[in-house]
Amino acid sequence: MSMALSSSLRALALVSPALPSARPSGVAAPASRTGSRPRRGSGVVAAAALPSDAQWLERLPEKKKPLYTHSLPCIEAWLRSLGFTQSREEPALWVAEMPLWHARLSLDVTDLHIRYLKSGPGNLEKDVERRFSYALSREDIENAILGGP
Repeated sequence: MSMALSSSLRALALVSPALPSARPSGVAAPASRTGSRPRRGSGVVAAAALPSDAQWLERLPEKKKPLYTHSLPCIEAWLRSLGFTQSREEPALWVAEMPLWHARLSLDVTDLHIRYLKSGPGNLEKDVERRFSYALSREDIENAILGGP
């Protein structure tokens, strides 16, 4: 068994140099660690190479499709288009301050969770929480979120 494994590894080593690089075009190779300092900005994708929110919004699946069919960058661009701002400390946390309500939205593992805050405008006696399955359509979730508490 070890002989088969070692021959497989040798075959992989012979083939792998011919494989195309997994590095996206425009991304510099990591700097060598042979005593010289890496050049500033090496290994970083230029901002112009990253798709903008408009480009991600163009890539959104049809609004009737379940949210689980959307890529994370598309969901993030969609949330920004609705007026949410992503937390720097917690990337899965989003905040919105609408004229009639304030809310905190989190992208949990199994569902999207929104909490409308009583501290915001409106007459909420307490925070109102709702959870939405990623199996719901983007249209249904958007209507429910923007409908407020």
